Amino acid sequence: MVLLLPSVALAQGVWDPLTRRLAEDGFDPVRLNGLFSRSELRFDPLVMARKMNALLEVKLSVGKPKSEAPELYVSYLNPFLLMQARGFLDTQRTALREAKLRYGVPEEVLTALLLVETKLGRNVGSKSALATLASMALAGDFSLVAPHIEHRDLTPELALWLRWRTAQKASWAYKELKALLIYAKSAGYDPATIPGSVYGAIGICQFMPTNAVRYGADLDGDGRVDLFNPLDAVLSTARFLSANGWKANLSRERQMAVLYRYNHSHTYTRTIMAVADRLRGEDAQASENDW
Repeated sequence: MVLLLPSVALAQGVWDPLTRRLAEDGFDPVRLNGLFSRSELRFDPLVMARKMNALLEVKLSVGKPKSEAPELYVSYLNPFLLMQARGFLDTQRTALREAKLRYGVPEEVLTALLLVETKLGRNVGSKSALATLASMALAGDFSLVAPHIEHRDLTPELALWLRWRTAQKASWAYKELKALLIYAKSAGYDPATIPGSVYGAIGICQFMPTNAVRYGADLDGDGRVDLFNPLDAVLSTARFLSANGWKANLSRERQMAVLYRYNHSHTYTRTIMAVADRLRGEDAQASENDW
């Protein structure tokens, strides 16, 4: 059995290892120092610790009985949210039709996906995407995370695995952090003000920053990709799905396989398809029975 390392005292220049690394990768050191010296940008080791604790719980539960995932997230099928989705179909009709014309993704599927992701932009996250990703990137130094690991009696093998997974996730976060800085500059955003999910996804479509850079599309013609703008978010979502295999006349099974690449959850994909069915007016009897 082993004990995890104790925490280390955080010096005033806690971000220095990260800003030096970013500068070595070509980012302006003056801008970096100005950005990371802002008082609202604080290192939070709990961001990485929460992820590691969750992964550790999964690993420790191998072989134990698991509760079955729900068939659907039924909350997205309530009449109020469906009414809002139909309103989105109406107000964003031009963007949705253009996305379907370019990439073949039906308007109802795009609307259903954005409803499930962010309730059509009403819930884009309350965390700072920059602080989240920077904290995770810096937490590749496991001594910063160790005090917040809930299990204290890990075997040497599990402790080694946990260090490896932490380093792996920190490397992932660093790539996403670089992409966020690139995206913010191109979109004209102050990176410190971009809200995100608990792990740094941004916009109405909840793209990770690497996907924002790779698949972001400008529909309104203002020369910038703004994923908080419904027009750009709709087209960017369709572009992502197309790049991951969506095309006209796919079977329902293949459509769900593409949606699974957006979020690796079968409950998620079934929910999107169920919402899309309701928006098309299909399964109306089921809707009446549910409510």
